[in-house]
Amino acid sequence: MATTATITPINTFERVESRVRSYSRSFPKVFDRALGATIYDTNGRGFIDFLSGCSSLNYGHNDPDLKSALIDYIANDGIAHGLDMFTDAKENFLATFERLILRPRGMSHQLQFTGPTGANAVEAAMKLARKVTGRTNVIAFTNGFHGVTLGALAATGNGKHRGGAAMPLSGVTRAAYDGYHGPDINTAGLLDRELSDPSSGIDAPAAIIVETVQGEGGLNAASPEWLRQIQAIAAKHGALFIIDDIQAGCGRTGGFFSFDGMGLSPDIVTMAKSLSGMGLPLAMTLIKPQYDIWKPAEHNGTFRGNNHAFVTAAAALEKFWDDDRFASEVNEKARYLGDRLGAIADQHGLSVKGRGMMVGIDAGSGESAAAICKACFAKGLIIETSGSFDEVVKVLCPLTISLEQLTAGIDIMESAFDAVLGSRRAAAE
Repeated sequence: MATTATITPINTFERVESRVRSYSRSFPKVFDRALGATIYDTNGRGFIDFLSGCSSLNYGHNDPDLKSALIDYIANDGIAHGLDMFTDAKENFLATFERLILRPRGMSHQLQFTGPTGANAVEAAMKLARKVTGRTNVIAFTNGFHGVTLGALAATGNGKHRGGAAMPLSGVTRAAYDGYHGPDINTAGLLDRELSDPSSGIDAPAAIIVETVQGEGGLNAASPEWLRQIQAIAAKHGALFIIDDIQAGCGRTGGFFSFDGMGLSPDIVTMAKSLSGMGLPLAMTLIKPQYDIWKPAEHNGTFRGNNHAFVTAAAALEKFWDDDRFASEVNEKARYLGDRLGAIADQHGLSVKGRGMMVGIDAGSGESAAAICKACFAKGLIIETSGSFDEVVKVLCPLTISLEQLTAGIDIMESAFDAVLGSRRAAAE
């Protein structure tokens, strides 16, 4: 007698969804509810979320004030989609961003709403820099990650993602990030020397694009001094200085921008991920006024500006960035997180990487890091890896997480490191 295979929701994904999916392979559960720093599967089991939509949920899942603002807007038949027309939701976001973010920092940048992904914000930034300067070459850095559309992918270093293009990627010259050749070699000085040499073979750049902390590249954190040198090099050689703040911004490293307090004045800033406040798609490119030379619709897209996201983004700015209290709380948690991860790393002869609440532990190999993340998931913690070899166990918990839940998540990490690396040390002995 023929038997019928058991039908489960995961069978549906396996049968219908593309093989390109990735996170679901590490976390093979069906989730249906989330609140704060906890995400629940359909059986009601709660998992502490140390992934946070890859830093798209800095304020946690379903923040009640942001959710209430969105529900009220929808209930009143607010504009959901308006291309780039004027709407009250957009005006409120623009005015709030200007008041709470731009003016206190002495910034006069224009806000361009691109397609809803970070990659599109990067595409716009690179395209505009080329338009402004009349040059085509862009300097990007080793281990950088800027997206997987073709222009942004050319600036991305990751070989696996670059291989997905299935065609040559051009228009970008790779330079060494801070510390890439070790602590004794100033890679900014090397770049300046190459750009100053007419026989170096490097075309004059339209822009230099950099992350202050390389999220996907392994949590490499550039020093403020090195970043100031890169900014000066861009100015010296007639290039625009672009900071990609898509993953490191919106409080992840302490300030609203990851470069706050560093004495930097980027010509262009790209933002996305947690910009909307609660995971709704929204991306933008901040442009110094003198470089905002776009002609109407020269870089456009059907979803350039998400009114629902404008509502929650403005609510998030009002709630978390109206004064310094939230940033102070984040920095206090960051110190605790750094201390705890430092103790775990010391126990196993490893190192901590990153800055603020964008930190992790280099587990020594991708195999070890994957085993640690798997052990964490079995104990109720969602956490992922980054780095050239996926060797860094990376903490991206919501910035709003309670100290109690943060401690519980780190305790699971500690037990997983002990279980994986401790057993391997014993086996080696």
